[in-house]
Amino acid sequence: MSWFESFVLGLVQGLTEFLPISSSAHLRLTAAFAGWPDPGAAFTAITQIGTEAAVIIYFRKDIGRIISTWSRSLFNRELRHDHDAQMGWLVIVGSIPIGVLGITLKDAIEGPFRDLRLIATTLIVMGVVLGIADRLAARDETGGRHRVAKQRKTLTDLSVKDGLLYGICQAMALIPGVSRSGATISGGLLMGYTRESAARYSFLLAIPAVLASGVYELKDAGEGHVSWGPTLFATVIAFVVGYAVIAWFMKFISNKSFMPFVIYRILLGIALFALVAAGTLTPHAGETAG
Repeated sequence: MSWFESFVLGLVQGLTEFLPISSSAHLRLTAAFAGWPDPGAAFTAITQIGTEAAVIIYFRKDIGRIISTWSRSLFNRELRHDHDAQMGWLVIVGSIPIGVLGITLKDAIEGPFRDLRLIATTLIVMGVVLGIADRLAARDETGGRHRVAKQRKTLTDLSVKDGLLYGICQAMALIPGVSRSGATISGGLLMGYTRESAARYSFLLAIPAVLASGVYELKDAGEGHVSWGPTLFATVIAFVVGYAVIAWFMKFISNKSFMPFVIYRILLGIALFALVAAGTLTPHAGETAG
């Protein structure tokens, strides 16, 4: 991998990680469209450490409070009913599904799941799901001609069952094209949470999974056509760009619809199917070179 390729892929990772459009799919598609080798699952997982570092810094006060209260609650019974202590446990519970499935499906994640036809399918299907979830949230928030606005849940209402359901949604993002934030935010909206609460828990929940995945894949870094230097460079680029994107996105979702992302996902999926059908791209474009 050249330094230019690593710069572009790091930029793509930072731009797409927090948006509900799938960063892993865009890394795969960027390489395929440019005629570059598939960067691979290891490169993707390691560069995601950069974007998660942005999450940690952006939510540093929340994370510090949760870790502190959760740790003290292990020895202080009175703190176990504190919301921050409960959030610590809920993040752990929500991380179980992706941890189990990530190890179980490792070979599929690095192989069959990177088929461009599957990516096109997940882009479209999850786009439709996000669109439905967004419409339901908008109906509750604004009410309607014959109904009053409905109060949606916040993170103070988060239960173990909901945390586990969030975790299952996050695990779906092991398939490129699903989108970690898209799946978890859609799940949160369908469970009745506000947009801001769904996004906030989605980003907090991703931290253990992404960091664990990135550290696990470190052993495979530097193998094949992707060397250590470009991988680290892409990770730094992803961090800088990712921080700017997450700051913008948290403001965007407070009063905006997800429909632009829904339309983008569906159009990209359709275009990808058309390119594969026309023979412009092969379903495994770049994989043999990688």
